[in-house]
Amino acid sequence: MNIGEAAKISGVTPKLIRHYESIGIIPKATRSVSGYRTYSAADVHILSFVKRSRTLGFSMKEIKKLVSLWRNKSRASLDVKNMALAHIDDMEKKIADLQEMVKTLKHLSKNCHGDNRPDCPILNDLAQPL
Repeated sequence: MNIGEAAKISGVTPKLIRHYESIGIIPKATRSVSGYRTYSAADVHILSFVKRSRTLGFSMKEIKKLVSLWRNKSRASLDVKNMALAHIDDMEKKIADLQEMVKTLKHLSKNCHGDNRPDCPILNDLAQPL
């Protein structure tokens, strides 16, 4: 199938398909006699795998490793589990950081009069050195 069909089936844009191919996430596409890229059902399956991995927040480096593990039928599932657990830890840290930011901004917003006066605790806080 051509790149348009592969994109439609996998939900990955043609531009991203070419990018994933250039960075080695997916194998180089075969070429038709006229030079157009052609993709197999297996290629589309990998693209779907990559898209799903992206929706779960894995980095491209992690996805490259996940694809490699997925294609390696002699892999240990522990390797995959450890990657998932490390990713969960990273996401939980990001969530905690975001929650702290929300808490700070709520506090600052609550203490801002929001009127015509120039005094603003939000700007005062932002102007403080770290």
